Amino acid sequence: MTSTERLYTRAISTRRESRKEKPEDTDRSILSIHDRSGRLRGMLLALKIVLLVALGVISVGPVLWLFKSATSTSQDILREPLGLWPSGIQWDNLVQAFTTIEFGKYLTNTLIIAMGTWAFGLLVATTGAYALAVLRPKYAKVLEFAVLATLFVPGVVTLTALFLTVLDVPLLHINLINTFWAAWLPASASAFNVLLMKTSFDSIPRELFEAARIDGAGATRIFLTIVLPLSRPIIGVVSLLIIIASWKDFIWPMLVLPNAALQPLSVALPRLAKTAELSLLMAGMFLSVVIPVALFLIFQKQILRSSGSMGALKG
Repeated sequence: MTSTERLYTRAISTRRESRKEKPEDTDRSILSIHDRSGRLRGMLLALKIVLLVALGVISVGPVLWLFKSATSTSQDILREPLGLWPSGIQWDNLVQAFTTIEFGKYLTNTLIIAMGTWAFGLLVATTGAYALAVLRPKYAKVLEFAVLATLFVPGVVTLTALFLTVLDVPLLHINLINTFWAAWLPASASAFNVLLMKTSFDSIPRELFEAARIDGAGATRIFLTIVLPLSRPIIGVVSLLIIIASWKDFIWPMLVLPNAALQPLSVALPRLAKTAELSLLMAGMFLSVVIPVALFLIFQKQILRSSGSMGALKG
């Protein structure tokens, strides 16, 4: 054994002996468990349990209460409105909601409005972001500032002007009231979605566009073959935002769809509250809530993967 090897072996032995002499140092940290007394650990554990229970009650409690009301009789709901357990589960309420209060018709209207808003919303968001982030005309900065400025204007302020525009569309002079176009078009023009999509498009390397242009690709081909395939994560996130916003929207559909046969669930159920039986109304409300929750649970892996991929792309 050479002198170097002997020195190396001695250093390793010394380090092992020092670790054996002070084994407690390796387990200690600034918030080491050894610094906490048994009483403090018990209090922290109790606090964690209380917080978890509170979060569970806040998130799941309303859905469970709605399920209880949807499967109870009207007398039980009126007798114990805050009761947690029904006297008997009435599954027929969920079936009668489709026939008595025409839940299926209003659900179909809701899906038509959500899908139309999703299609036009994605068209506006992707093409607008493509113009600002990739094409970049001379007035791109001014246009981006104008789009950003609309985020600071409350929606209630523009409600009257938007309604008058739908009542008499400029240049075309047609009335869109009581048509799905009145629900689709205004909701599709979202400045937030355009800017969110632009942020994702900015992260795509410019070298890809330059190489495509050298190969003879035009603006449309670059948009369809490069930008859209690389932007699937943000397209998934924006799609989710558009569908949720359309599903729960109340004021605008109520204004532009006064015809009861065209109204979505968010408008029809409050209107039926005056005449429908309470148990059937609660069943309809439960079904209108549980459908988007079920869709989220089914596609949660794809949604979370899209959100994570978007964050990685930005990084």
